Amino acid sequence: MTSIKEQAAISRLLSFLQDWDNAGKVARSHILNTFIETNQGKTAPELEQEFSQGASLFLVRLTTWLRLIYMTGSCLDKLLKSIGIFLSAVSSNQYLIEFLEVGGVLTLLEILGLEKIKEEDKKESIRLLQVIANSGRKYKELICESYGVRSIAEFLAKSKSEETQEEVQILLDSLVHGNPKYQNQVYKGLIALLPCASPKAQQLSLQTLRTAQSIVGTTHPSIVDCVLKVLRTMHLEVQYEAIELIKDLVNYDVCQALLKGLVALLIPSVKETSKLQPKILNDSAVLQLTANLPVFLQQAAAAKAIGVLARSNTSIAEEMLHLRVVHSLMAAMGNTDHSNSQRQASLTLEYFVQMFPVVEEHVRRSMGEELYELFLSNAEDLYMKIDSIQADILAANKVNVSKALSISGVSYSNMSFYLGPCGEDQLAYTTYFQKEGSEGKE
Repeated sequence: MTSIKEQAAISRLLSFLQDWDNAGKVARSHILNTFIETNQGKTAPELEQEFSQGASLFLVRLTTWLRLIYMTGSCLDKLLKSIGIFLSAVSSNQYLIEFLEVGGVLTLLEILGLEKIKEEDKKESIRLLQVIANSGRKYKELICESYGVRSIAEFLAKSKSEETQEEVQILLDSLVHGNPKYQNQVYKGLIALLPCASPKAQQLSLQTLRTAQSIVGTTHPSIVDCVLKVLRTMHLEVQYEAIELIKDLVNYDVCQALLKGLVALLIPSVKETSKLQPKILNDSAVLQLTANLPVFLQQAAAAKAIGVLARSNTSIAEEMLHLRVVHSLMAAMGNTDHSNSQRQASLTLEYFVQMFPVVEEHVRRSMGEELYELFLSNAEDLYMKIDSIQADILAANKVNVSKALSISGVSYSNMSFYLGPCGEDQLAYTTYFQKEGSEGKE
């Protein structure tokens, strides 16, 4: 037989549940407010004591109401926070199972894709998914099996709140750890985020990709192209994360493709640079129109990345000599349409000149004494001191250090790259800038 005290507790529980069942939206909102205030941070045993061992009866009502109203967004924030009290409580495994059995994960993921739902409510949904993911491997797998990676990644790309985006990053980071069955899926999802329009999403994706790459171990073929395209950004925080990822990727099997790609970006294709011509003809404010042209932003970032890689690893610097990096850096220094390209290329070339006597010899010969002395005196500010003729000399340079190395029989470590002649795009590029320079002098 139950004691009088137990009977009174059961009676209070039944009365509370009846009040909930009979309440409208406003009354339920008040009930949820009181529940959140009085039960935040409680453990599962404490919740059971509060509800006379019937806490699950209230949880099932919350999950039922969630499924009924989540598309409208009414009271959604309080409802999700109340469910969160159950799911995040210590020793709450039973509550978690009950929530998942009624399709809780699918509901939370659907909330992320609904346009009418407020950003704050979606952030609360992400937090609940974090709690679920942090409960163990099988729960991470359940989220991934519910097409969760795609829904979460799309929400990260579309979210307008940086705080919410940071919560999404925490969730993705959780899903890539301790989830061997689906870690590749998360890794690919992060790569797919790189072309998105949100700089914050790009930044967070690049950060998480570094972690994911070390966990997965192998690289996806698309990562090189995707990360190089990110270098077109005008956001320095995104560029920084891209270069940090590039520093990691040179330790994997994509190193060769990555270095070739970086060097190629120093001399944009004629197709890209020809886009300047209509703008130049139609408007005199050329600098304003071209200052942020993505291909030149990418050129400057590539020069910077090459410098970072070369300074951190001499063998990589040696490998890039065989990719005609010196020729390409000098061509970028002649790009008078983008001063940062000139500056970054000049700083990187300075390192190569200081490190390799053969480079110093060829650069001096190609530049001529006057220009070379200017370069040595202050490489960073060289772009402000050169005239149009000197810019033409740089853009049209024929330096071929790799050929000199081959003829002299000099060999460096890990030299496994194909050494080809300057391509048609490179010749067209230098011809274009020569033409522009000559027109400017007329």
